Amino acid sequence: MRWMIVLLAAGGAFAGDFRVDPTSVLQGQTLKVYGGGTAQSARLQDRTIRLFAQLDGDEMGLMPIGVLLKPGGYKLEWLDSGGAVLHSMDLDVGNAHYAKQNIVLTKALTELKSTPDERASVAAFLAEVSPQRYWQEPLEAPIAGCITSPFGVERLHNGKPTGDYHAGLDQRGQAGSPVHAAAAGIVKLARQFTLRGGTVAIDHGQGLESIYLHMSGFAVKEGELVQQGAVIGYVGSTGRSTGPHLHWTLYANGQPVNPLQWISLTPCESSSSTKPRRKHPPTKAA
Repeated sequence: MRWMIVLLAAGGAFAGDFRVDPTSVLQGQTLKVYGGGTAQSARLQDRTIRLFAQLDGDEMGLMPIGVLLKPGGYKLEWLDSGGAVLHSMDLDVGNAHYAKQNIVLTKALTELKSTPDERASVAAFLAEVSPQRYWQEPLEAPIAGCITSPFGVERLHNGKPTGDYHAGLDQRGQAGSPVHAAAAGIVKLARQFTLRGGTVAIDHGQGLESIYLHMSGFAVKEGELVQQGAVIGYVGSTGRSTGPHLHWTLYANGQPVNPLQWISLTPCESSSSTKPRRKHPPTKAA
């Protein structure tokens, strides 16, 4: 049984203009926080996100619910420009029950590490939050392939725990087939890295970002504005990869979030996940 986040406040889940969407989320998902025209930011534990002006006059920000956030009670707070709390809401965070997955790697792949430049480049990309919103819902799957490795699974390499989880989705793809942008945005990275291989990173604006790995080639350049569905590169097996596929990660304010809240994809029958997986429809947009 999956436990969901239950949002509680005096007067119900919606108190005045302070609201969230969806009203129930799981670990690893994204919570849209609306400020009602007054709040400038929102805080959950030690994470504070900015709320951005929307076309309807409201403010909205994307709060990531961490995969590793322990189930339990938390407090979501709305803040003014000076950091004073305008409103708060209790959240009961539930368990998404992510599975475990073992990946068999050769000795050479096991020893492959990211370089300082690679780590710094990706960190700088994730640290930037641009105010311009380019994205619209629903997002688009970068390729049509089924899921070979789902988001959030605890990763083992050659049977040994890595102490980490899978921060993106792996999709089955044919080598050389085109990879498409999940949403419109600015290309921030189009580079060949040691661990990630051929990498394209796109800033979709207002805290939403995506990154695409292991590609064999690029169809875009850094600084280019791309539209949703534009070809950005080609499926490959560069970097630490056991075969042609696409790994891509969706970020909300620098933290990986489950893309299956935003798009619909089907797991491959041959997925090595220890739990059977069902087709995941995207969460209804606000």
